[in-house]
Amino acid sequence: MKRNLLIALWFTLVTTVMFGVVYPLAITGLAQVLFPSQANGQLIKKNGKIVGSRIIGQSFTEPGYFHSRPSSAGTGYDPTSSSGSNLGPTNKLLIERVRSDVQKLQAENPNVPIPVDLVTASGSGLDPDISPAAAEFQIPRVAHSRGMKEDEVRIVVRKHTKDRDLEFLGEPRVHVLELNLELDTLHPL
Repeated sequence: MKRNLLIALWFTLVTTVMFGVVYPLAITGLAQVLFPSQANGQLIKKNGKIVGSRIIGQSFTEPGYFHSRPSSAGTGYDPTSSSGSNLGPTNKLLIERVRSDVQKLQAENPNVPIPVDLVTASGSGLDPDISPAAAEFQIPRVAHSRGMKEDEVRIVVRKHTKDRDLEFLGEPRVHVLELNLELDTLHPL
């Protein structure tokens, strides 16, 4: 009995050290060597200062910036609270939020169909991308606020539009932070 208990304790100690310390350190080291950008959160820097991540969306509310999808993650784009709202299509809170967003967008760009991703949150609540249609919808507001021509803004949007991965996975998308950073470089507010 004493021998079995000793073996069990040694086995627990050895596996804890192996799988709780050695393995995570080895994987972290390997990731740092092979994929340093991804291992560190795919951070985006401007003038040496971290301004965001390629994989986590941000809230932009100024009229001169392209706006991201709505977020239900914590207080909005909180990576520690990644989740959707889990509100069903008949939930009054969701209906009111979407109705309010639709009214704001209709006032911004009357008589233009509103892309669904401007009023619905993603499953994670952290989506850094919008659809090309959502970007196109926002071009008049951004161009007006920055004193640019719509075609100038449209060229920048096209530059930041990424096609489907491997030409069949996902949908075309526009990375909001990268787009806004380039607009700040080309024509600051």
